[in-house]
Amino acid sequence: MSKPSAAAAPFTLLLVLTLAFASNSVVFGSPVDGHTINRPDPLRHLHHYHGGYDLSNKHYWASTAFTGVHGFVMAGIWMLFGLAFGILVMILKKRSASSPTTDYLDRYYVVSSLLLLFFTILVIAATGFVYAGNHQAFKRTKNLKNSIVEAGQDASHTLKKVAKALTGIQYLLNPYEPNTSSQLNVTSRKLGSGSQTIISFVQTSGHSIDKAIYTSYALHVVIVTLNLIFVVGAIVLLLLHWHPGFIAIIFLCWILTTLGWVLTGVDFFIFTFAADTCSALEDFVQHPQNNSLSSVLPCLDSSQSTKLLADIGSSVSRIIKELDSKIEDAYGSLGLDDKESDISKYGKICNPFTEAPNYTYVPHLCANNSLNIGDLPKILISLTCYNKDSAESCESEGKFVSEPSYYKVRAYSHSVQKIINIYPDLQSLVECTVVKVTISDVMPNQCKSFRVTVKRLWLSMLSLSIFMVVLELIWVAKACQKRQTPMLL
Repeated sequence: MSKPSAAAAPFTLLLVLTLAFASNSVVFGSPVDGHTINRPDPLRHLHHYHGGYDLSNKHYWASTAFTGVHGFVMAGIWMLFGLAFGILVMILKKRSASSPTTDYLDRYYVVSSLLLLFFTILVIAATGFVYAGNHQAFKRTKNLKNSIVEAGQDASHTLKKVAKALTGIQYLLNPYEPNTSSQLNVTSRKLGSGSQTIISFVQTSGHSIDKAIYTSYALHVVIVTLNLIFVVGAIVLLLLHWHPGFIAIIFLCWILTTLGWVLTGVDFFIFTFAADTCSALEDFVQHPQNNSLSSVLPCLDSSQSTKLLADIGSSVSRIIKELDSKIEDAYGSLGLDDKESDISKYGKICNPFTEAPNYTYVPHLCANNSLNIGDLPKILISLTCYNKDSAESCESEGKFVSEPSYYKVRAYSHSVQKIINIYPDLQSLVECTVVKVTISDVMPNQCKSFRVTVKRLWLSMLSLSIFMVVLELIWVAKACQKRQTPMLL
């Protein structure tokens, strides 16, 4: 059997690889090189934010939200105009008794009525577009969020699986490699902590994003629905010539239009965030190791980890070849024929790695009758001479493996088998295939439609807000006419 120092080589390499990943996976995102964002940051007195797509950075969120400032400013201006209109109505009401009546041309009524009818139709049409865009944006946002969360959960599951395997190896090697076992214990704990960090981030962010999605959807539905009801109500009140009710409708719609401008700003903020997210996902596919999404979708630096994986494959392959050779030598020295033993029904120990220099993991390289290295103790147990057995009986029964040697072989063979079992997971972490598949699906199928849908919602809400501003100004003109003058609409 190989010496402990040689047998421990793959475990040492595994330790280096997983320790590097454990250190990397718990660090939250940083700005993405080559994709620096340059936006005014209200938290820094409008000094520009120079950074990347960083979900854990409040300055990123502040600068991104500030992109919707046009909607927020218009909401403030429209609210001030509303206060001025309220004051004007109060003044006109006091002077209405003593003010002389003014005759208006019929042509004025025709023009104003046509404009009122035209913009009412535009408002109703824009409302329909907002309904459709809001529903599509809600659905697309949920799908994109679920895809990213799913990728994070897959990464966490892989980390847990590797950490569990390391814990098992730790207990197996503890009697023979206490130093390596102790280091594996530290590494497995770090991997477990990294997994919990990702899960916690995914759950917290997922809950917050869900809340924001549903809140935005509900606000759009409520505000636009109420606005539509009041617009229709305004037409009815104009036809009924009920002036006090018409004034009340103007004030209510004024408030809703102010809120509509706020939503317009929020929609543009969401559109900007959608563009940032898609750019970050695109950059993640190209540079998975140097990306701000590494906080939730961690990947290793492939320049070093690929070599470590090859070294692990080389060490495991060497151990398997040495075991095959020593088994043949043992049978030859004892003058036994392989066909006379339990091992005759098996071929050589399965070596799933190709030859140098790559040592690529290819499971189907093993023959159908090959023996997994983890099953070797099942064969050796019938050849083991236990301490309670006499030397004569062991010799007569062909039991040539000592009990301490058997337990050592069992520990190392099971440990090597665990490395082989988790090798695909390590490979997926190194190559980032654990999340690349999901992200690659998101990019062509979801990201483009997500951006288009959110932009369509913003344009629909912007159009509705503009149409409502014009319509309400027409209403104000109608309201300022003398009540003695007959209304056509």
